Amino acid sequence: MVRSLVDLLTTHASRHPDRTAYRYLVTGDCDGEIQEISYGRLAERARAVAAWLQERGLAGSRAMLLYPPGPEFICGYLGCLAAGVVAVPGVPPQGRAQNHRALTRMKRLIADADAKVILGGREVITVLSSMVEHLPDLADITLVVTEDIPDEAAASWREPDLTADSVAFLQYTSGSTSAPRGVMVTHQNLLDNERVITERMGHTPDVIAEYGHEMFVSWLPVYHDMGLIGPVLNTVYLGVTATLFSPLHFLQQPRRWLTVIDRYRPHTSGGPNFAYELCLKHAGPDLLDGLDLSSWKVAFNGAEPVRAATLRRFTDTFAPAGFRREALYPCYGLAEATLMVTGSTVATPPTLLRASESGPHAGQADAAAVSSGRPGPDVTVAIADPERQEELPEGEVGEIWVRGASVAKGYWRNALATRETFRATLAGREGRFLRTGDLGFLRDGELFVTGRLKDLIVIDGRNHYPQDLELTAEMAHPALRPGCTAAFSVDGGYAEGRHAYGGYAGGEADASSFVRSDVSSFGEQPVIVAEIAPESAGEAEKIIDVVRSAVGEAHGLAVRDVVLVRPGTIPKTSSGKIQRHASRAAYLDGVLAVMDAPALR
Repeated sequence: MVRSLVDLLTTHASRHPDRTAYRYLVTGDCDGEIQEISYGRLAERARAVAAWLQERGLAGSRAMLLYPPGPEFICGYLGCLAAGVVAVPGVPPQGRAQNHRALTRMKRLIADADAKVILGGREVITVLSSMVEHLPDLADITLVVTEDIPDEAAASWREPDLTADSVAFLQYTSGSTSAPRGVMVTHQNLLDNERVITERMGHTPDVIAEYGHEMFVSWLPVYHDMGLIGPVLNTVYLGVTATLFSPLHFLQQPRRWLTVIDRYRPHTSGGPNFAYELCLKHAGPDLLDGLDLSSWKVAFNGAEPVRAATLRRFTDTFAPAGFRREALYPCYGLAEATLMVTGSTVATPPTLLRASESGPHAGQADAAAVSSGRPGPDVTVAIADPERQEELPEGEVGEIWVRGASVAKGYWRNALATRETFRATLAGREGRFLRTGDLGFLRDGELFVTGRLKDLIVIDGRNHYPQDLELTAEMAHPALRPGCTAAFSVDGGYAEGRHAYGGYAGGEADASSFVRSDVSSFGEQPVIVAEIAPESAGEAEKIIDVVRSAVGEAHGLAVRDVVLVRPGTIPKTSSGKIQRHASRAAYLDGVLAVMDAPALR
């Protein structure tokens, strides 16, 4: 009986010790340095790390994992599972701009998880060792460079006493609307979600054989659930090969993603919607010439709103390179369900629902709602009225509720939040449901996600989804960067003692600045914050007018403010989701990185 991924790793290492498990492109380039680790070597290193942890009596405790991208993280993670230690993937401090934020988050996670040991790469551990004076919490925590653990330690490894309900790791949420919480993912949760991913993405034995075990290419961060549960752990689950490289190398040159797919010809690869947009931005003739994407059968797209316009443009642009519309694979998941809940049907184009003729985007194909596919096997999805906690009929928008063996155990050391989120019940339905906090509807068995419950904008008694306002704004003018717009509401009377933007530039403002918005000063009012390219700064006044008019015409709303900010400055989660609450806070505090624009008159 398979109790954990470690059992599967042992099987693969026994049957195919020389098969490559992971191939890591150190520079992000196919012709650069490449690190490979076989299944035999991976099992040996995981056991060595596990034995080291076991010998120090750490079974059952939490281990923070702070690694740069690469195979060493995977050895450390699987080592924790093999020792019965609860892994806690974290973001290592890196670079001056990221250092303070990463350190703050790291300190919070260490304290919340009550971590007893930190496993990491040599450079990260060296940095942390020098910071004990400034971070007193580190004084009581063992720091270890796992690559220094000798291979010989593996001989003393012993199988841990695990049950299906044993916690495998804590997946801390990215905190799009609240402080991060540690989701307790059990070994059973992991195995079940790998089963769901395998079925939904068509990773059958025949397909694996057809692809010569080359199943994944991924640049996704391994500390995030999409990158970890998908490409990394489904690889171990199936005993196949994955090619990995750093998220930074992708962001520096998005074309690398496509050239790696061309080189290694995997079945499955993907990322959030913004990744496809970045590829489109860099899709010049020099990239398309000779590029072959015909092997790419599952181009998954999730973790943030999936845009119909992005799907269309990506297909049109890369069709000459062999990319097929049928490969587009919108999906939906969340950490609280381990990862995957719904996914498209392989080799079938995604289902689009044309915008309502009476809605704000009537007749616009690029504003179509995109299906996130069907629930995985033995996964139940229901749409509920969040107030009455009653199931809604097909086609009605409500909160997405999920039930199945992939639903996690709860939140670490947070019984109240666990009860509120993981213990919901529906009349006429057996079992308990996970309340996702996401809004959506079902149509012919497919899930359409419409937004976040906490992000809903209510003005004059009418509900407005921020994604709709953001889409309208982005479609209104090409200077707005796709997927880089935040819509939220503020109290119309909120002016005294705060910064305001008056729709143009930042700075101290008195009450008169709000008059320029031409809206009432009472009740909730919408604000649009959008990133634009620096070369468009001279058109700021025109862009703002166009956005105001578009939102007013499409949604019947008078926009209080349109604020244009510099690229890369709107707060996002690690998976690329817009942090609307953080954007709202920055707006109210007057700390948005406003693009230089003509002074107010």
